[in-house]
Amino acid sequence: MKLTPVLVLAATLPLRPAYHGTPCDSVAQAMHDSCKLESRADHQRAVANCRNLPDPGERTACLAQAAHDLHDALEECDAQHAKRLEVCGDLGGGVYAPSIDPRNFVRSVDNPYMPLVPGTTLVYEGQTPDGLEHTEVHVLAETREILGVACTTVHDVSTVGGRPSEDTLDWFAQDVDGNVWYFGENTHTFEDGLIVSVEGTWIAGEDGALPGIVMKAAPVLGELYRQEFSLGTAEDVARVVSVHETVSVRFGTFSDCRKTEDFTSLEPEVLENKFFAPGIGSVMEIDLDTGQFIELVDVRHD
Repeated sequence: MKLTPVLVLAATLPLRPAYHGTPCDSVAQAMHDSCKLESRADHQRAVANCRNLPDPGERTACLAQAAHDLHDALEECDAQHAKRLEVCGDLGGGVYAPSIDPRNFVRSVDNPYMPLVPGTTLVYEGQTPDGLEHTEVHVLAETREILGVACTTVHDVSTVGGRPSEDTLDWFAQDVDGNVWYFGENTHTFEDGLIVSVEGTWIAGEDGALPGIVMKAAPVLGELYRQEFSLGTAEDVARVVSVHETVSVRFGTFSDCRKTEDFTSLEPEVLENKFFAPGIGSVMEIDLDTGQFIELVDVRHD
């Protein structure tokens, strides 16, 4: 019987011995293996295209670039693996399996640090190398049921330099203790007016994706928590670093703000600080590497 290409590949892979780390470490190792396999598969496709070039010089340069890209991709796999292991160590090494009972959720999101009142629009702006970034976050009246929970829908629309850059629907719900959970997003990235990617889209309950907490009811300094969980797609985590910050943005000055340190295993080099004001929600985000930030400039109530 002739094996399919996928089965042939699987049949030629060496068997990995039983993994003896924590369950979380085991998940990280499996993702590391997957990342390397995908990188090598991408490399082989690039090589095939290079070999199809009629000019010998172009062919040689193409193959060299493909080899360079593979090296970078494998290094990124290693960096992602290290970051996942770091997260596993901070979270105790167990599996991530939040219990979601619709009876434990309320209809509205009124956590003072992330109030989602339908009809509210928060407007943010910040300078980027490509021009002014302008983002409007609209809290809609409509809801979507995910895992049996009625989730509030939030519509984010961003432009950079006056051109559409991203259009996203997010879904949130609050539990009876006041924690705000993130149940998924449907995102579209634009270039030159065209949709070029839906990367980052995930829905809790589909393909192993699980909800996470984006705003704690009672944060503990130094605590790390998962904000979303969709392996290879959405793996944001946050750490509470302050609960009494004073922050000044174009819209005003706010005291008793919460400050978090946010990162993802998918982009190990990116680290952000986010600030949340009582009665408002997010007021500022800062990229700690570039210093680039986006701040609240207006709040509208329809």
